[in-house]
Amino acid sequence: MGDSEPPSIRPPETITITVLRARNLKGSSAKADAVNAMVKVEFGERSLGESPKVDCTAETPAEFNYNATMSCTYDDPTALDEIAHKPVVLTVIEVLPKEKKQKEEKTVLLGQCTVDMLPLVKGETKHRHTLIVNPLPGSPMETLPPDAPRPEVDVLLSVNEPLVDNSQMNAGNLMTITVESLFSPPESWSVTGTQYAYAAALPVPVNAEKETPIVFANGMLKPGIDKEVPNKQKKWAVPATAQGNAIYIPDQFIAQDAIEDEDGDFRGKDDREHRTIAEQEKNRCTWNTERRSYLEGSAVKSFQDKIAKCRYWPLEVMRLPQPASGKGKKKQDDHADTKKGSGAVNKDDEGAVSFHGVAFVNLAPLLYPGVKRIRGAYKIHSYTDQALAEKTKRKMGLGEEAARIANNILNRSSASPGPKKGAGGKDDKKEKDVKKGHSRQDDSRRSNSIAQTHDTEDHDTHAKDHHDHKKGDKSSMITSQTIKSDAGSEHEAQAPVNLEGQQYVDSKSYIMFEIRLEKPLIPKRPPEELARRVAEYIPPRPLFPKRTDGAQRAVEDFHTQVSSVAGLVLDEFRDMFGDELRTDENITQEAMESRRQKLIYELNASGKYFAFKEQLKHSVVKIVREKYLKTTNFEDRQELQTFLSELYVYLIDQMHESLTKTLALEDQAPVPAPLTDSAQLKHFAREAEVNGNFELATKYYQERIARDRNDPSHWFDYGTFCLYINDITKAEECFKETVAIDQKHLHGLLLYGVVCTLQEKHEAAETFFEAATCVQPKSILAWTMLGLFYDAVQNEIGAEMAYIEANKLNQQAAVNMARALREEELAKQRVEHSESEASHKDDQGGLAPPTSNTLVPDIKQPTPPSSERGQGSARSSEKMSSARRPSASKRSSAAEKSHLTATDSRETTKTGRNKSDSNLSRPSSEYRRGSARGTPQLEEASEETPPREPTPVPTSSIYMQAIDWLLEVKAVPFTERALGHELLSPMGGLTAHYHIALARVKLQKSELKEAEESLNEALQFDYQNPDVWALMGHVMYLINDTTEAKGCYERTIDFVADASEMHSVYLRLGSIYLRDEKFQEAKNTFLMACKRSPSCVSWLGVGMACYRLGELSEAEDALSEANILNNSDPEVWGYLSLVCLKTGRQLEAEQAYKYAIKVNLEDTDLLDEIIKTQKEVGFGNPQF
Repeated sequence: MGDSEPPSIRPPETITITVLRARNLKGSSAKADAVNAMVKVEFGERSLGESPKVDCTAETPAEFNYNATMSCTYDDPTALDEIAHKPVVLTVIEVLPKEKKQKEEKTVLLGQCTVDMLPLVKGETKHRHTLIVNPLPGSPMETLPPDAPRPEVDVLLSVNEPLVDNSQMNAGNLMTITVESLFSPPESWSVTGTQYAYAAALPVPVNAEKETPIVFANGMLKPGIDKEVPNKQKKWAVPATAQGNAIYIPDQFIAQDAIEDEDGDFRGKDDREHRTIAEQEKNRCTWNTERRSYLEGSAVKSFQDKIAKCRYWPLEVMRLPQPASGKGKKKQDDHADTKKGSGAVNKDDEGAVSFHGVAFVNLAPLLYPGVKRIRGAYKIHSYTDQALAEKTKRKMGLGEEAARIANNILNRSSASPGPKKGAGGKDDKKEKDVKKGHSRQDDSRRSNSIAQTHDTEDHDTHAKDHHDHKKGDKSSMITSQTIKSDAGSEHEAQAPVNLEGQQYVDSKSYIMFEIRLEKPLIPKRPPEELARRVAEYIPPRPLFPKRTDGAQRAVEDFHTQVSSVAGLVLDEFRDMFGDELRTDENITQEAMESRRQKLIYELNASGKYFAFKEQLKHSVVKIVREKYLKTTNFEDRQELQTFLSELYVYLIDQMHESLTKTLALEDQAPVPAPLTDSAQLKHFAREAEVNGNFELATKYYQERIARDRNDPSHWFDYGTFCLYINDITKAEECFKETVAIDQKHLHGLLLYGVVCTLQEKHEAAETFFEAATCVQPKSILAWTMLGLFYDAVQNEIGAEMAYIEANKLNQQAAVNMARALREEELAKQRVEHSESEASHKDDQGGLAPPTSNTLVPDIKQPTPPSSERGQGSARSSEKMSSARRPSASKRSSAAEKSHLTATDSRETTKTGRNKSDSNLSRPSSEYRRGSARGTPQLEEASEETPPREPTPVPTSSIYMQAIDWLLEVKAVPFTERALGHELLSPMGGLTAHYHIALARVKLQKSELKEAEESLNEALQFDYQNPDVWALMGHVMYLINDTTEAKGCYERTIDFVADASEMHSVYLRLGSIYLRDEKFQEAKNTFLMACKRSPSCVSWLGVGMACYRLGELSEAEDALSEANILNNSDPEVWGYLSLVCLKTGRQLEAEQAYKYAIKVNLEDTDLLDEIIKTQKEVGFGNPQF
């Protein structure tokens, strides 16, 4: 009664597999035109039925229209997973006609194909396939010529309702796991002799609590690429009864990625040679198998949480003995010794795990926003429970359980797909089919079927007995099994060693592995959404103010139109009577009236009067509607006349008012243009900022904004100043205005994010940092700033993602720069070469012999074969093929020595590359000839290949680039965080640039002692760096050690290269000279400042030095220049007063003194000197 009802489970959904028709079938009889065929439908180990027998001819397809059904139950959580990774196997069977005295019909297996039901798991209700029928071993279709039409089957999958509803689709996910190949296996693995099975396994979550192992059991050891071209098509992980080429998933192939774009290990430049050798020359263990796994909502959440807690996921690899064959245990025991002698594996060793290794796959990239796929080469480590626990926080691995599952798969892999006619001949028939398939496999080597264990006889699986036996004999198999650690043992003195697994490490083995999700675990916000969020935080400012309609607006519009028409009438009058106006001085009233009549006539005759009236009409109509609110027709004529009279009077009054304003404006003198532009004002503001005059700096920044409020850079610069003086509130307002004016202002978005971070508005900050990466996806600064923000909020995975992207862009920028420089250099060489050829031909009289192009080498990038280059897709690019050339002399091996003579070996040592390298750089046709023989081409190996150019290295790290920008915008907290990363960066560390940046931070924080220490450290790295000496001079100047400051400034100026900021050096050195009464040096120094970037302060310094030197005329000129740039500087007015006093100009001296007092002259020494001079000359102070 009171108990809650259990959640309802959805009833089973019926899946219908409709075999529509088959085409182009070929039977066993060459004479028969028709093939009588049927189709058997299987799913996993279950047979879903057989179609009726239908004839198929070359012209007429076999119309089966057969429906096979299966149910998808929802009480089993693995039902959808099973549908996702298991195919429906269709076996096409030919039915032969009965012969005399024959009781049953004979059948011949023609071929198979597999139907992928993944579209149904993705939510489709109907999906149609057209599949090629792959011939089975011994099938008549094997003899079809290549140009003959391929046998095909049309299949329709359908369900009444989607297998996955909307809630499941939103919460769940589909994970596709691909295990490709293991490269550079241990040297003890051999393709000859005793053969083994190779398995890979990893755990996958089923729900919130449970995980299940996924095992790839069909690994095969194969020779290098020069002996066998690999097949790139993916196989089914559980092909069931499929054989031959039917084990391959239709239209699914191994991905091709550049090494730079891979995840995982072995991506560095130093690893390229190892990967080239491993993937081209050495043996490899190949799976090329894809396994899909449907994850329900709880499993997705569990998967995400486990990655967040421990980013590494174990992928275990192992070698297993091939399953022993036999019909019973007794028979196997009787022949145990015989099997041991013949290379087979006996029952005691079946399922034993040897060469147990583990690859730790970093799944953290799957938590990057928008990432759905990772793929890379992952290093294989020796497996121990201790290493597994340290890396993945898991107590034990999957070794024994994976071995049992792998043996079950291998034992089932030799099942025949044909129809079973009875139990009596089952084993004999199966053995016969196996042997036939094995012989054909040895002859053709065309498919890597899962039924690859045909070397031995089939037998029944004894997994459970085998597991018990292994528990009893564990101590005797230490060398062949994984050695496990006991975490609770107190007697364990050292970590256990897996000797066989250590061979993976010694061989630098790695496995190519891929995980792909249907949708990302962390969805990435699209640029449109980010732009919308930014607009919500900061609404964009319209380019022009909104036009408001109203009475006042209508009147203003009328005034504008009247002024415009008046100007046009005035122009017309000047055109008609301009000459008379220049000659006639006294104009009579009659002449004026005559001109008025002529003007009116001309306006009427030319139609301009009508045009002027039309121009005014619209504004008059607006006044009627907006001011008088008249929008309907007048019913009373008298009322109309009254209104027109009133309107006329009003319009005449407004016309006179408008003309009065227009004529008054014309009479006024034009406002002169400002003498300083925006760039100069910014320079003056920075100068005042350096001098500590923040009030004056604020004035200059605000003046820039007042001149143009719609320029985002004006608001941005003022915001950085407010950030410097720690006025966060005003800085936020400035950056908000910046983004409001320009929603794609990169630096404005970044600094608004910085301000939000300082105010702990992390959600808003993340929005703006992400928006910056969407505005400019190729910006190194944007991605680095996003990473620094994620560091601030302890989001390690997000920071890692941002830094990886920034480093990719930094490397690409270095490559582009190197390419541009190389092209520029080659172009220059070509021009020089063509000029030299032209001059040479002139010397030869036009009969010069042909010359060889020696000045400009023909730089060739060898193109690797498109399909025979192995697993790594990066080898398909020119850059990667050229990256393989160096240090190939290290590749000598025993195999090469057996093929090369002593002379050839010496040639190899001389040229720095071995024979297989030359073979790799040849076109594909030559490559195949060399591969067919399995030996290098000695005569071709001696060909010279151009040396690889070094990979460009960025000039600075992403952190230092961000630091330089952050120092400019005064974002101190982010600068300190970036300096910490630079210290730990492989490209960074303790460098002169680092110490200079640290000193600048300390200067911005007024920590002068620490800044001095950092600069002393920088001098240890680069004693001739002008920036270091300039900053050291600033530090000494600020602590009033003018002697040391002068020495540092003088050294800075003496360097050939200038410091990055010389203006403040000149100003402060000049002020020191003035203080030391070295007026000539002061004058020269200030003049250098005026030459580079003139300002009021620099010209004031020149004026002061000239005044002290007695050069009053030059002093007056310099002070006048200073006064033009800033007419409110009190010191300028004070020295102008002194100059006027010395030159005897009383009125000007008094005016200058008056302005000096008015603008608040606070220099008491200067004020006392002015008063003393006034007393000496007897004038200059109006108060006397």
